[in-house]
Amino acid sequence: MSPSSPSPSSRPSRGWGTLGFGAAAVAACAVCCAGPFLAVLGSIGVTSAIGTLWMPALAVLAVAAGLGILVVRRRRQTASCKTAPVRADLGMPTIGPPQPQHPRQRGAGAR
Repeated sequence: MSPSSPSPSSRPSRGWGTLGFGAAAVAACAVCCAGPFLAVLGSIGVTSAIGTLWMPALAVLAVAAGLGILVVRRRRQTASCKTAPVRADLGMPTIGPPQPQHPRQRGAGAR
């Protein structure tokens, strides 16, 4: 070898390794993501086909679902507007001298 010719290790890289790695990554992503995309698009297509064939049945189901939502909302609204018939003890601390304890509440061993 002459001193003017470049050695095999000093030649500039063409970038095919990086390009090949990038192409492999794109291919792997396409293989990985193609299934879910096709499943979503297929389900939309099947749902559209069923909707065009059974439009009256879907309209009946939509009306029934709307009525069901109205009934549930009305029941929740009437149940939430009712007040409790008993007084609620919130357990708030009081300010003042401590109250004497009842003998039975002092302790199980002391009698």
